[in-house]
Amino acid sequence: MKRFSIVVGDITQSDAEAIVNAANETLLGGSGVDGAIHRAAGPELLAECRTLHGCPTGQAKLTRGYRLHAKYVIHTPGPVWQGGTHGEAALLASCYRSVLTLAEAQGIGSVDFPCISTGVFGYPKAQAAVVALKAIMDFLREHDTPKTVRIICHSEGDADILRQTYNLWYAGTKDERL
Repeated sequence: MKRFSIVVGDITQSDAEAIVNAANETLLGGSGVDGAIHRAAGPELLAECRTLHGCPTGQAKLTRGYRLHAKYVIHTPGPVWQGGTHGEAALLASCYRSVLTLAEAQGIGSVDFPCISTGVFGYPKAQAAVVALKAIMDFLREHDTPKTVRIICHSEGDADILRQTYNLWYAGTKDERL
């Protein structure tokens, strides 16, 4: 796969043009990835987020990256897991599509995602992997931008879940756009 990869690392150290913040609807910081990105970016990120007046679950908003290596942060509130019967999969897929659509509209060439909603929001990792990969692969098949997309996993265990899912559904693809 030329345009997509799964790696283990610290998303706050990413050199992608944009990193994705698995935010809450206030966009004012929180725990997990959200807190780490806000801490690494500095107080200017919080100040800009205040001007955005939040963001609905499944949508995305763009800010500057400030003290991060990434030029931009794309914030997307993921769904809180409620057993899978409250539209969580559709909302999670919308997070990935909204981020990629915004990146394309802004001409952003590279985007790094965390595993959205799998931390404090409790989304089961294996189920989230299926939703994330389908949304990303479908988008990349139909669009030329962004040129590269990565999922940056916090742990090797998270990466293994994503790699196994990817290998099951996408490893044999002949689509050169991916």
